Amino acid sequence: MKKLWLVFAQAATVAVAVLFVVTTLKPGWLAVREPAAEPVVVQQVAAARDPAAAAGSYSGAVARAAPAVVNIFTSGAVRGGRHAVPDDPVFRRFFGESLDEPRRAASLGSGVIASAKGYVLTNNHVVEGMDEIEVLLADGRTRLKARLVGTDPETDLAVLKVEREGLPAITFGAAETVRVGDVVLAIGNPFGVGQTVTMGIVSALGRRGLNLNTYENFIQTDASINVGNSGGALVDAAGSLIGINTAIFSRTGGSVGIGFAIPVSTARMVLEQIVEQGGVTRGYIGVQTQGLSAPEGADAFKAAKTSGVLIAGVERDGPAEKAGVKAGDVLLAVNAVPTPDTATMLDAVADLKPGSQASLRLRRDRKELDLQVTVGKRPPVQRRRAVRE
Repeated sequence: MKKLWLVFAQAATVAVAVLFVVTTLKPGWLAVREPAAEPVVVQQVAAARDPAAAAGSYSGAVARAAPAVVNIFTSGAVRGGRHAVPDDPVFRRFFGESLDEPRRAASLGSGVIASAKGYVLTNNHVVEGMDEIEVLLADGRTRLKARLVGTDPETDLAVLKVEREGLPAITFGAAETVRVGDVVLAIGNPFGVGQTVTMGIVSALGRRGLNLNTYENFIQTDASINVGNSGGALVDAAGSLIGINTAIFSRTGGSVGIGFAIPVSTARMVLEQIVEQGGVTRGYIGVQTQGLSAPEGADAFKAAKTSGVLIAGVERDGPAEKAGVKAGDVLLAVNAVPTPDTATMLDAVADLKPGSQASLRLRRDRKELDLQVTVGKRPPVQRRRAVRE
């Protein structure tokens, strides 16, 4: 027994000595290796700073954004309306009803791949009335049939779907970070020549009153936008989407450095609602308004010093009438959100959930009062046609 104990003691002594030597001379041999972690999938975000941009090149931004910008080709049947004298009896005698036969009209525009699952954002006016839609990818070779998922004429946006997954989707930027003076790139298919990139800056934000859409909050830019750019991408210097190009101001039809894009925040909201619900749902109270800056508004109702919108008319049996709103009232706020002009009022009402209760602050006969209204659902409105690029 004594001998066995001696052997054990000697072995333990040797083991301790070896451990001491290894710990002193080769500590890495004793490092514990942890198992490899599972890969983490994160949402794609824009680069904070692009070294190439700092050096005067935006090739990195273009490389990130351009693959997600597509060309859109559409065609549809159009009846009459373009003959110089379609009602002339001489023409009717020779051509008869052939003047009324449908013709095929074609147009082109641009779009932005918003999801790798094949959803594409574009302008409503690019696809409006068209029954055949094709999408040409940025490679210039892949042409895909597209179906119309839904439209929102009041913001002039539409969502298409192509049956192809794994597509290069655009990175959505943050609208609240956009500033006047930021460098921006417009990517699209002007005049059908193929994908083209132009550069400029954000010239202004929150442009309204252009009478292009019901809901307006445009980004203005001097990046060249021309015929065929409609529905294309306006991206920042990191290649993130900040707007959908939609219109230009021009007296000649060419770009004069005043272009307008729908903010990415609006585009995202419309995209999500159309994909999830098939359409866009907005609040509605049933009133016709006009700004108090108009002489007939301020003078007639002696409200020149009031900041609000004049209720010029109230829809019969509509939510506002049921709540007690009367023509001649001045709407000051919706749910405590001031309404200094018609555009702000429209946005505030649109954000209300149909069926919910909303508080209206009004001025009537020089006194302020609060009314509770049950919000309705805004009915579909046909977009008034306007000159687009």
